[in-house]
Amino acid sequence: MRFVDLAGTIAAPLALAAMLGGCATSTGQELPPAQLSANPQQVSDEYVIGPLDQLQIFVWRNAELSAKVQVRPDGRITTPLVSDMPAVGKTPAMLAEDMKIALSQYIQDPIVSVIVENFSGTFGQQIRIVGASEKPASIPYRANMTLLDAMITVGGLNEYASGNRARLVRLDPQTGKQREYRLRLGSLLKDGDISANVRLQPGDVIIIPESMF
Repeated sequence: MRFVDLAGTIAAPLALAAMLGGCATSTGQELPPAQLSANPQQVSDEYVIGPLDQLQIFVWRNAELSAKVQVRPDGRITTPLVSDMPAVGKTPAMLAEDMKIALSQYIQDPIVSVIVENFSGTFGQQIRIVGASEKPASIPYRANMTLLDAMITVGGLNEYASGNRARLVRLDPQTGKQREYRLRLGSLLKDGDISANVRLQPGDVIIIPESMF
């Protein structure tokens, strides 16, 4: 009966997990542990705007043209004088340049800045956690993110999880194929085994099965 109780909340993620599990290349490998270091964190690739991101569009000396907007599910935004501007897939600098070109029809030499205030990111920039976590979710990837960071964000494992049977599915950009790696979430979260903590990459999918017993 446990499965029936959970089905309403994780049916879609589990369907995704089944699909990914069927097409991934099962290697049985484990990823190397994430190195803990006091060195400054490295900067990640430039952020790409995604659907539902909240943006601050600032037009210098033209407060009436500035606006706070949310990227619509169709990937576009609308601001004063600019309707249905495509935003998804662009960096903030690219969107600012496109806004500048559009506003140039109405004002001379506009200076436009775009600030991402609340971000979701594109699917390719998200970490998706499905199965027996407390809150299956898609979360934005951030620079130097580890497995432990992601699991803290979703509240850890639920009481039925089989953490050491978890898997990570990752797209290999060189071959275009998905690769599958073993994860030891039980060792990491319950036993404090820091060697089970691994670096994540944008687009990773973490699949957590339930225990059979």
